[in-house]
Amino acid sequence: MTFYVEFDEGIENNYDFNTDEIVRTVAEAVLDMEGCPYEACVNVLVTDNEGIREFNRQYRNIDKETDVLSFPNLDFEQPGVFDIAEECEADYFDPESGELVLGDIILSVDRIKEQAESYGHSQKREFAFLVAHSMLHLCGYDHMEESEAAVMEGKQESVLNGLGITRE
Repeated sequence: MTFYVEFDEGIENNYDFNTDEIVRTVAEAVLDMEGCPYEACVNVLVTDNEGIREFNRQYRNIDKETDVLSFPNLDFEQPGVFDIAEECEADYFDPESGELVLGDIILSVDRIKEQAESYGHSQKREFAFLVAHSMLHLCGYDHMEESEAAVMEGKQESVLNGLGITRE
């Protein structure tokens, strides 16, 4: 599996944990939980509040900052069901690596810090939580309805608890 983690221009990686390792570990745990039958590729961009606000405005027409944005590459008929029609394979798989291109994740360093402080846990836990949350979006899940939110919350906690990344 390939995970590209990039820090936006001018954004320093000041975390006391290995961001690449957390992305890989959490993303693989989500994909294992969901039974993804393919090797996958995910791109992660870490930016600040200003950067994520610009992406939010540009791609969602929402002019405000947020903690994470998810841009799935797949159209799921049912969350977590990786049935890919043959005619869609060219759109979903990298022709060079053969990996399933799940999509892109954008994280705000500012919001990670703020929310970690607000919730009283580490930045590592907040970073991992947002990666798990976003990976579930890339797997077709949403939280617009209360029942959908409950499913996502349960899956997020299951992944993080299984990895020992708990609220401290």
